[in-house]
Amino acid sequence: MYIKKFGVDYGRRALLQKAAGGAAAGVLAPLWPLVARSADDVSKAYPDDLLHIEAYTKGKVKPGDVITAANVDDVKDLLDPIAYQQVKTMGRRINIIDSTKDVTKLFPYDYLEATLKNKGQAKFDANSNVVTLSGEPWIGGNPFPDPQTGLEAIANLTLAWGRHSYSQYAVRDWDIAPDGSLAYQYDFVWVELNTTARTDGQVWNGKKDLLRYQSVFFTSPQDTAGTSFLNTWYYDQRKFPDLQGYLPAFRRVRQFPTNQRFEPLVPGITLFLSDAWAAGDPMLTWGNYKIVGRQPMLGYIGGRNFLGGYGGTMNNYERPVHGGPKNQTFFETYAELVPECIVLEAEPVGYPRAPVSRKRIWIDVRNGMYVANITYDRRGDVWKSFEPAYAQYSNDKETVTDRGHPAWSWVFVHSHDFQANRMSRFVQAKEVTGGYKSSYDTGGVDVYNKYLTTQAIQRLGSA
Repeated sequence: MYIKKFGVDYGRRALLQKAAGGAAAGVLAPLWPLVARSADDVSKAYPDDLLHIEAYTKGKVKPGDVITAANVDDVKDLLDPIAYQQVKTMGRRINIIDSTKDVTKLFPYDYLEATLKNKGQAKFDANSNVVTLSGEPWIGGNPFPDPQTGLEAIANLTLAWGRHSYSQYAVRDWDIAPDGSLAYQYDFVWVELNTTARTDGQVWNGKKDLLRYQSVFFTSPQDTAGTSFLNTWYYDQRKFPDLQGYLPAFRRVRQFPTNQRFEPLVPGITLFLSDAWAAGDPMLTWGNYKIVGRQPMLGYIGGRNFLGGYGGTMNNYERPVHGGPKNQTFFETYAELVPECIVLEAEPVGYPRAPVSRKRIWIDVRNGMYVANITYDRRGDVWKSFEPAYAQYSNDKETVTDRGHPAWSWVFVHSHDFQANRMSRFVQAKEVTGGYKSSYDTGGVDVYNKYLTTQAIQRLGSA
């Protein structure tokens, strides 16, 4: 039972009134001054109907309930269109948990500290790249904690994908065919090293002209092991990254077309380079950014999504599955009411042959991270969803530390080609084939020469 200080649907109506953008995050009070004063609770920024799903749904849904086809219409406006159909017609279920009110659980510690420290220091230069007030590359954290425009919102996503200066993700992927059977299963490693926009405020190795090095290399199964790709991102977001790949069958490194970003990395997978973090392409190769709304949303962001320490395959952070024709299409998920999301749309203006006409991204205003991403085909029809889950890596069984603080990162992704009905679902595992482990620090290892050069991907592919 909640004592209502405001009328029914007060929060929802308030968000609709400021939907055009240009408004500060928060309803009852501006959000970021509250975060700066006391980052552990933002309840004063929102009324009950945006903090408690029971209040939002007028008692129809409460924490502990499970969303199924029988009750999904009670939360239809809190789901992207593909997630709604997954529940309504494909047997997916979604567990409901309490909303996270402690903002410190929505960031890596260093990234939140950098965001607070550097607030007000960012601007766009004449070319629409993010720079400091003195014109230098960005110095860490979200450059625009309270985005007022679509370009500010996408900048928060683009400059530091995983919110760490270095991230190494050990990924286990399952690709589900339309008949519900397992078509492919891959292990791969995804590595990100920022040279600028780092939480330490430094420029790595003097590389001011670059934003990041990013590689992905497959370690299983045997016929795919060694396939690898290297992206070198320029700081200037008008430029396409250099994209190189090593294919074991050809035993050489190949230069790929710079705009080849809307194709599967390997057979059967629905993951495209463009999908990463809903910002897999330089932000100025897309355009016509506009904030088209503000709304609450169901997001998979709470600690319950971290299944570490629970034994069996879950001890490798793998997850129970259900739904679809053979009960293996979807992960078990735990969603909560996110009080305010920016709804952002953009078009791929730098890709005349792109199969995508636009994308729509729902972004949690509290941490600037996306909670849902939908792409539309050239006809304007819904095509693909890229649905992430995040968590602070801590529960009553296990805590993963990052520089002395509980780690925060993505946990799993549903990448659903809805038109072809092909699902790629993957987890950030503890470890995958080859002994590669997830981590958020270099640990003193020369990761650049180990993972992030053309010589490195050739060596990894030949091993």
